[in-house]
Amino acid sequence: MMLADQDVVKRPLITEKSERGREAAQQYAFEVHRDATKIQVKGAVEKLFGVHVTAVRTSIARGKNKRVGRNLGRRPNWKKAIVTLKEGETISLFEGA
Repeated sequence: MMLADQDVVKRPLITEKSERGREAAQQYAFEVHRDATKIQVKGAVEKLFGVHVTAVRTSIARGKNKRVGRNLGRRPNWKKAIVTLKEGETISLFEGA
């Protein structure tokens, strides 16, 4: 399935855990399209942010069951990608500039 680079990377994940990875090991976390492969994620991040990616790890986060009153619903499953960059490179989006 061919996805545009903007469709592959949905949004950055800025959490305490992802901040520790960013500071310690040049790792950045993104929410990505459910059908995106590691190769597509690597290409999209390199093209969108102008960096060199050395590794990509992906995982599927399961959606939680939620209640509103007596109604029961479910959040959708989503995919997370942790991208490791070449030494010395950063993504300015995460730097809080």
